[in-house]
Amino acid sequence: MKLLRTIILFLTINLGYSISAQTVYTTKTGEKYHQSNCRYLKYSKKEISLEKSKSLGYQACKTCKPNTDNTRLKSKSTALRSTPQDTPTSSKKVTATQCTGKTKAGERCKRKTKNTNGRCYQH
Repeated sequence: MKLLRTIILFLTINLGYSISAQTVYTTKTGEKYHQSNCRYLKYSKKEISLEKSKSLGYQACKTCKPNTDNTRLKSKSTALRSTPQDTPTSSKKVTATQCTGKTKAGERCKRKTKNTNGRCYQH
């Protein structure tokens, strides 16, 4: 039983260290951090620790999602905590309406548009 507790303690310390010492990558001009295989690291790649990148104000890339691999390793309380970036924003559905522009003949345009000004690409 004592051996089992020692092994569990050792694994807990190891997992905690691997989370805090995770390596992520940034670009020269970007504002996000990435995994090593992200497509946005094609031209420039700078290695940095996860903690340092967060302290410098970098945010996680939405394409490669560098935090998702470690989410299951974190405790439930930190994994369930939501941040303003994680919460979906409510967006209105935009429907197409008839263009409000007039043709040369003086008739109303028959094209549909989703622009907020109510006019199609020609008006």
